[in-house]
Amino acid sequence: MTLVVIDMQAKLVPHIDGGERLSARVGTLKRAADLLDIPVIVTEQNPRGLGATLPELVGARHRLIEKDSFDATRAPAFLDALPPAPATLWIAGAEAHVCVLLTALGLLQRGYRVEWVADAVGSRRAEDRVIAEMRAQQDGARLTTVETTLFGWLGDFRHPRFRDVLALVK
Repeated sequence: MTLVVIDMQAKLVPHIDGGERLSARVGTLKRAADLLDIPVIVTEQNPRGLGATLPELVGARHRLIEKDSFDATRAPAFLDALPPAPATLWIAGAEAHVCVLLTALGLLQRGYRVEWVADAVGSRRAEDRVIAEMRAQQDGARLTTVETTLFGWLGDFRHPRFRDVLALVK
């Protein structure tokens, strides 16, 4: 189980439809992953042009991967950071119809199970996000939400970090 955060970068996120909400939802995923010791891989598309990842969305324990290709699976460092297939990867970030979708498709082709965290994926235009989500689902990604993801990671209310994770969604 790994969280993959795609291209939540300083010069891109302000142009995303609902960018502030997207940042908050991705931030909730990231904080929960940190609480639960779930690995986090963060990608940056051309950081010299699009800036670094928003600082609140990346931490010292995360793998930060710079990439030039829109599909992160074309970057050897990204592939090296992944657990072996058929692991489940939760994917979030921007832009849905470019880097998130192409990375999801690349992961599916490599035998990974992809959980598309629908309320933590965005594009500049809402219609691009909707079409990307449909395409991802048609090709085998499973749609989920931030809250469903968090409670799935916990398993049940007896988890020792249950209250900490619950506080993230209240």
